[in-house]
Amino acid sequence: MASALKNLSQYDESTMPSAEGMRFGIVVAEWNAHITHALYEGCFETLIKHGAVEANIHTVQVPGSFELPTAAKLLVSRYSLDAVICLGCVIEGETKHNEYINNAVAVGLTNLGIVSGIPFIFGLLTPNNEEQALDRAGGKHGNKGVEAAVTAIRMGGLKQEMSNVKSKIGYSQG
Repeated sequence: MASALKNLSQYDESTMPSAEGMRFGIVVAEWNAHITHALYEGCFETLIKHGAVEANIHTVQVPGSFELPTAAKLLVSRYSLDAVICLGCVIEGETKHNEYINNAVAVGLTNLGIVSGIPFIFGLLTPNNEEQALDRAGGKHGNKGVEAAVTAIRMGGLKQEMSNVKSKIGYSQG
C-alpha cells in the first residue's frame, strides 16, 4: 500500500513480540542527514519502546545509501544480531542514479538476508522530491524508521521462533 494512503508509524502494538533480549544493528546513511537522522530517531525510539536495551543496539553511519549493504554485512561480522535495519534516502534527481542505487541496496540486502538467515530491513526512502521524503521522516505520512523498527522486531522474533524449531526435511504434516 502506498504511504500516501497509510501512516508509516501506525501499527497494531498487540501483535508485537517483545524486543527484550534481541540485538539489532542500525546502519544510517549520512547523505540527506536531516531526513535519515529523523528516520533513525523514530527507529531507535521504537526499538526501546518495545523492550530493546540500548547496549544491544549497534549503530554505524555510512556516507550514502549505496554503502548500506556493506556496512550491514560488517555489523553482522562483528556482532551476533537478530536483525539489521538500513536507513537511507535517495531522492530522484535529473539522472537515473536513484534507480541504480535503490536497486543495488534492495538486491544487496535481499542477498545478505537469504545467505545469512538474518533479516536485513529495507528502510530506504525512494521519494521523488524532498517534500515526499520529509512527509515520510516524521511528517504527515509518519516515519519510515518506525516501520523499519517494527519490521525488525517482528522478523527478529520470527528468527528466534524458527531457530527453536527442529529442522525437518520435506513437508510437515499438520
